[in-house]
Amino acid sequence: MSNSKKAGDVICEELIAAATANPDVLAVTSDSRGSASLSPFAVQLPDQLIEMGIAEQNSVTVSAGLAHSGKRPFTFSPAAFLSARSIEQVKVDVTYSNTNVKLVGISGGNSYSVLGNTHHSLQDLATTRALPNLQVYMPADRAQTQGLMRYLVKSDLPAYIRIGKKALTDVYDSAEVAFKGPGKANLVVDNGDDITLLAAGETVAIAVDAATELKQRGIQAKVVDLVSVKPIDKEMINAVADATHHFVTIEEHSTIGGLGSAVAEVVAPRGDTKVDFVGFPDAPAIAGTQDEVFKYYGIDTQDIADRVEKLLKA
Repeated sequence: MSNSKKAGDVICEELIAAATANPDVLAVTSDSRGSASLSPFAVQLPDQLIEMGIAEQNSVTVSAGLAHSGKRPFTFSPAAFLSARSIEQVKVDVTYSNTNVKLVGISGGNSYSVLGNTHHSLQDLATTRALPNLQVYMPADRAQTQGLMRYLVKSDLPAYIRIGKKALTDVYDSAEVAFKGPGKANLVVDNGDDITLLAAGETVAIAVDAATELKQRGIQAKVVDLVSVKPIDKEMINAVADATHHFVTIEEHSTIGGLGSAVAEVVAPRGDTKVDFVGFPDAPAIAGTQDEVFKYYGIDTQDIADRVEKLLKA
């Protein structure tokens, strides 16, 4: 695997193509066109970009109004603000009326690193996946982002998409393989039946590397990419539970209400599958670079492999 494009760059490319073909496709930003990688969109299609300034709540409400008028808005804002400051507008103006607004949470998770907890979005899955009618996605690489965007520009349903800031490691070879539609997960590694690692977004590549490390230690792991956090792929989760009966979920999110919780909700009624959570604890995150913070909380290849080895021995 190799480093590739940022998800934001891919989103911009796909949005330019969609908006060129359909003038109803709009980009709405909250003083965030630069960090959202939308500068090329602004240059090529200035009449289809709406700049709201630092007014995230207004951005969501205006986007809902545009959607009710037949437009197809993609609304960009830092995930920390879109999923917290604007959550009432998302709830009332978008999800309650099932309004076709695509909410793109940029710089998600711990992406803002040293800017601190005011700028981290380590609770966004907990809030967004609890809202009715709202799909929730986390793409893992450029191919998956491309496939996801090609679905979203045609979809009439509201969605929240969380992306990070850095270039993503390639996991897939094509958009068609990477994204199969809402409610569809991907089994990206199938080394055997000792344990299943489940991840989404930037942690998928970490899970893949951890599975490689575990194989060298004689532990055979599966890796599932849950790109569609909501709706979640219950069929896939149950299938790998039938095989391994032991999960480790890996997420750039609080271990409360996030990806691990979503997985546990599926397997809890079975009573035969253990779920261990790797993520951020119920405390303010430490300050540091993204890699430093991931290492501190054990969200890295070696720590996950060590953890799995200890879990299986126990």
